[in-house]
Amino acid sequence: MTRGLKLAYICVLLALLLAPLIVVTGVSLNGAQSLRFPPQDLSLKWYGALFHDREWLVPLMNSLIIASCAAALAVAIAAPLALYAWERGGLVARLLTGLGLAPFALPPVISALGFMIFWMTVGGYGQIWATIVSHGVFLVTLPLVTISLGLKATDRALIEAARVMGADRMTVLRTVIGPLLLPYVVSGYAFAFVLSLNEYIIAYMVAGFTVETLPIKIFNALRYGYTPILGVVSVIFAALAALVFGLIGRFGNLPRLMGAERVRDE
Repeated sequence: MTRGLKLAYICVLLALLLAPLIVVTGVSLNGAQSLRFPPQDLSLKWYGALFHDREWLVPLMNSLIIASCAAALAVAIAAPLALYAWERGGLVARLLTGLGLAPFALPPVISALGFMIFWMTVGGYGQIWATIVSHGVFLVTLPLVTISLGLKATDRALIEAARVMGADRMTVLRTVIGPLLLPYVVSGYAFAFVLSLNEYIIAYMVAGFTVETLPIKIFNALRYGYTPILGVVSVIFAALAALVFGLIGRFGNLPRLMGAERVRDE
C-alpha cells in the first residue's frame, strides 16, 4: 500500500469516527429545543441547563458516584488476585484469573440478569450500593489485565534484592512492587471508571427504577421527546473518556498496557 493510500485510509477512518461526535456537538449548540444540524441560533444554554436542572443533575451525580466507587472496588478485587497469580502460579492461580476474566466473556445482558436475580434474592435490589458492587464485579477484568501486565513487566531481581537487604513481604510490597504498579493500577481504575460511567444494562436491571444514572436518563428522555441536553451529555461523556485515555497515553506505558512484550526506550 502506497503512502497516499495509507493516508487516505486513515483520513476515512478518522472521518467516520469524528462525524457522529461533530453532529452531536452541533446539536448541543442549538438555541431552540430541537435536534437540527447544522445548529441554529448558536447557544451554550443547554450546557448550563444540564447543571441546573435537578432532573439531569441527580442522574449525573449518581453516575459519578457509581463509577468512582465501582472502579475502586474493581481495583481492590483485581490487585490481590493478580498478585497471588503472579507470586504463586499453578492451577489455583489460573482458575482464579479465569474467574476474574469471566465477566467479559459473557454477554452483558446475561450478567445483568444474574445480578438482578441475585439482588432480588438477598434484598439489595434497587439500591445504589448494589449497582456499585455489580459494576465492580463486572469490570474487575480491566484492572486485572492492566495490573497483571505490570507484574509481568516487574523484574523479580529487584524483589530478591530487597529481601536480601532484610525487607519483609509488606515492606517489599509497599516500597518496590507498589510504586512500580501504580501506573497500571491507575490505568485499570480509569478504564473501569469510564466503562461504568457509560454502562446501561446492568445499572438498569439492578436499580434502574429507583437509582437513575445518566445513560438510563438519556434512554428515558428519548421516550418523551428530544432535547439538545442529550447532545450535551454525549459531548461530556466523549470529552471525559478522551481526557482519561489521553492521560493514560501521556503518563502511562501505553504499549505495555496494550500487551506489548517489549517497549522501545525513548
